[in-house]
Amino acid sequence: MMKSSNRSLESLQQKIGIKFDNINTLLTALTHPTYVFEKRNVREHNQRLEFLGDAVLGMIVAEFLYKNYPNKSEGDLTKLRASLVCESSLAKNARRIDLGDYLFMGKGEDISGGRQRQSILADSYEALVGAIYLDRGLDAARSFVVRDLKTLLNEGVESTFKDYKTLLQELVQKKYNENVSYSILEESGPDHDKNFVAGVFFKGKLLTKGSGKSKKEAEQEAAKYAYSILMDKDNVN
Repeated sequence: MMKSSNRSLESLQQKIGIKFDNINTLLTALTHPTYVFEKRNVREHNQRLEFLGDAVLGMIVAEFLYKNYPNKSEGDLTKLRASLVCESSLAKNARRIDLGDYLFMGKGEDISGGRQRQSILADSYEALVGAIYLDRGLDAARSFVVRDLKTLLNEGVESTFKDYKTLLQELVQKKYNENVSYSILEESGPDHDKNFVAGVFFKGKLLTKGSGKSKKEAEQEAAKYAYSILMDKDNVN
């Protein structure tokens, strides 16, 4: 694997403008769990780096928004951050550098279109951020992330993304002075390809359900349906 991957790894490093000191860190960031399941000689996939990258990404985005939007309230900053770190935005960042082309994944996942699957691209982008942070430090990770943030903002991601969880909460508070809550109702599929079903509840009653490849995505989908219903008619008793 290493011999055949060296050329692609060099190409990716050129695209992102970062030369890794430890190439194995980058290699791990590009290794999808399905590849480890198929290759006995490969033991580490990118989920731990994804966990780290999620935290690093959140901190960098929050810092960037705090410094560059001094007149926005906490609520507005929260919505904007959500638009920048949501699955679709991270996948867009990944597609910009053709990250899917560099991933190592199992044959079945590859054949089924895994290289362009939004959830996989978003997770891999987080893993890449984690790898950059580990290998080159916070300044390098910040430079990489901020460049993509500016691109997303220039593309108007703030105006196109809707945080339905926030919208639903604001609507329910305004109409009923109450809160909603969420619960994961179902979880299926193998660890590398989970599917979640979330429910949104009001006064202990289930309003709607939503599904997605992550808990956040499922909750957003449930909130979207509930928001649409409540906007059309007063459906909560």
